Amino acid sequence: CNGTSLLKKMEISVAEAEKRTGKNAVNMQETYTVYLIETRPVDAASEGTNPVPDSLWRRYSEFELLRNYLLVTYPFAVVPPLPEKRAEFVWHKLSADNMDPDFVERRRVGLENFLLRVASHPALSSDKIFYLFLTEADSRLKALNATFRVKNPDKRFVEMKHYGDELQSVISQLLRVRARAADRLYGVYKVHGNYGRVFSEWSAIEKEMGDGLQSAGHHMDAYAASVDDILEEEEHYADQLKEYLFYSDALRTVCRKHELTQYELEMAVQDLTSKKQQREELATGTIRTFSLKGMTSKLFGQETPEQREAKLKMLETQIEEGEELVKERNSECE
Repeated sequence: CNGTSLLKKMEISVAEAEKRTGKNAVNMQETYTVYLIETRPVDAASEGTNPVPDSLWRRYSEFELLRNYLLVTYPFAVVPPLPEKRAEFVWHKLSADNMDPDFVERRRVGLENFLLRVASHPALSSDKIFYLFLTEADSRLKALNATFRVKNPDKRFVEMKHYGDELQSVISQLLRVRARAADRLYGVYKVHGNYGRVFSEWSAIEKEMGDGLQSAGHHMDAYAASVDDILEEEEHYADQLKEYLFYSDALRTVCRKHELTQYELEMAVQDLTSKKQQREELATGTIRTFSLKGMTSKLFGQETPEQREAKLKMLETQIEEGEELVKERNSECE
């Protein structure tokens, strides 16, 4: 990686979204959204030639595959988050339907931000798979996963993971409460719309108070309508909170990856220690730990010097390889 970001060489945008219908993996008809990624070289634009951009369509699930690949390949990087897959933490006026135009548009902006952030990252931007994702329609990506148990976790990562967990829990709770509060507020405001109608009808049958009642009705209507702008503005802040939520998940993923690397290091160290102990036992002829092999040799006589020599030689080779592996695992942990 030469550390220069891809954005200096290429303009990237997610230009539009489109609904499509097709058959999924289990041969069922489904409707889904695809997003148009457009790229063009920066030098062409600066020279004033402005060629037609290269473009290709991608589904949200392909963005997820790309992100999973980056998480696994770059364990040391905080990979930018994707916008939400389906609308969560929303008050009821905003449809939770994935095909809702407002939701699709917000997701299009989020996917573009994701690509721009990856393209400006010093390490992620020079990744070949990422480049193919932007330029070649049929690139394939695979997600990886792992579970394990670490004996000596790194304090810094434990603290970071704890911070990420807590941040995620607090923000998601806040967003849930906000969605409930917004729903109630929406209900309270909209009730005034009913009063507005009643006052307007009432004004038609009251001679002396007619004007006043009609005026009151108009005020009720205006009050009922004003909640839309208030909640739309709040949604803007909620979207920013959601980004924090997804970043906390990215942070936790880095910690999980470090756990895996730490686990592999511990396994390599354990294996090397065991091999060195076997070498010592062979060289001195003293068995420190109880083993079936040790008992057998006591009962049925020792091995011949040649056999011991061959075993020692093999152990020496394995120990050298083990030391090399521990070095590698150590540098990965670093």
